[in-house]
Order: sequence, then C-alpha cells, then structure tokens
Amino acid sequence: MTQTEGAIRSEKLAAAYARAEQFRKDGERIDELQRNEYLIFQHPGRFCFGMDAVLLSGFVRIKPGSAVLDLGTGTGILPILMEAKTKGQHFTGLEIQEESADMAQRSVAVNQLSEKIDIRVGDIKEAGRLFGAASFDVVTSNPPYMTADHGLQNPELPKAIARHEVLCTLEDVVREAAYVLKPGGTFFMVHRPFRLAEIIRSLSAHGLELKRMQMVHPYVDKEPNMVLLEASKGGRPRVTVEPPLIVFKEPGVYHEDITGIYGY
Repeated sequence: MTQTEGAIRSEKLAAAYARAEQFRKDGERIDELQRNEYLIFQHPGRFCFGMDAVLLSGFVRIKPGSAVLDLGTGTGILPILMEAKTKGQHFTGLEIQEESADMAQRSVAVNQLSEKIDIRVGDIKEAGRLFGAASFDVVTSNPPYMTADHGLQNPELPKAIARHEVLCTLEDVVREAAYVLKPGGTFFMVHRPFRLAEIIRSLSAHGLELKRMQMVHPYVDKEPNMVLLEASKGGRPRVTVEPPLIVFKEPGVYHEDITGIYGY
C-alpha cells in the first residue's frame, strides 16, 4: 500500500468510525474487519464472532449474482465479510436473538450495505416457511457446535444459544438449508471434527452431497479443532479434501494462510 493509499484508507476508516458512533449503544464495542473499512458492532457480554466465522468466509465459493442466506447470523459477520470478499448479488442473515439481529442491522447500516444485505429476525427451524423452497443459490452457517447436553453450558443465555444446541440442532440447520437451496445450490458450514460422521449422515439424508472439506489445526502437530465443509444439493458423490489450514506457526504468531484470510 502506497502512502497515498494509506492516507485515503485512514480517512475512510475515520469517517466509518464517526458514523458508527452515532449507531453504537451502551456497552457495545466497534471492531474493524480489515475489509473495505467495514466495521461491526459487538457486545462483550454477548457472544462475539470468532475465527471460525472468518475462516468460513474465506472458504466459501460464491458465483457472481448469487442469492445467499446465512443461518444463525449472530451480529452479521458472515454476510458482511462475504459481501466484501465475493461477487454475490444479495445476502440475507437470519437470527433468532433480537439483540444480536439489532446489532447486525446497525452494522449493515453503518457500512452502507442496506441494498446488499438484509437481516431478518426468525428461527432457523422456520427458514423454509419464512423464505420458501429453492429460494437461495448458497446457504452458509456457523451453527452451535455442542449438543444441549454436551459439556457445561454458558450460564449467560445468549452465549449458551450460540455455542450449544439450545434453540436448534444440527439436523434443523441441515434440513432447512436443503429446503431453501435451489437444485445444484451449495451449502457451506464450519463445525467440529468430532461430529463429522453425524454431519455427513445428516447431509446425505437431506439430499446434500459432501463435495469439499478442509481441516483446521491450531498447530501443525496438533489434531484439528475445526472442519470447513461444502455440500451440493443433488450433487454426485465425490469429495475433495483441501490441504489443512494451520492457525499458528508458534504461540501468538499466525500462519501466513490465516493472515491472508484475515486481510492483515
């Protein structure tokens, strides 16, 4: 980046922060997304997006002109990043928690993306009824990883809903994704490797064929703790396993693949 480009970016970012301050509510913070001077509202007392959402935004493949639905969008991180990184025509985020959806809607407004991104308040289990069959070319989701009875649930309900299957299950997410996808449409999801067999069974049961997979390892010598998945509605059986993503070269130092996805 040249000195002139850096100065222009700084001016745009300053203007974005000034707009954001007009929309920010008490207790919220404003985070920069390292893309297009986009910002996002988050509340530390609620669930904040993590690396999994960012990695999923780098894994998706979205053709120009596509209509995209993000199931369980939280504060809108995936639609905003996908708008920045792809040539999709329109993005919709569905979120059941009204406070999170409100933050997402204000983030969309601050980034001046209201013509490209819609945020809807609603239940993932009702996505088919809300949007209708075969409504989207692409569906994405960063769903709760843990079953309702797995491990300790966070005592704060918003965080528990995001991390545990309190309000929806893996089956709900896959079923509704399959229903709203057009024939030949694509479903992208990030999840935990220990549930991979269950995920594949569920995808198959709903006519979604696993096409691409990538494991994410915290370090090169550690087992994976995330898996990125791409499935096609009505696709033929054939899976491509991508080279693994390694998060850290050493403690506190990101691998080059990760810095590229983040845009550092």
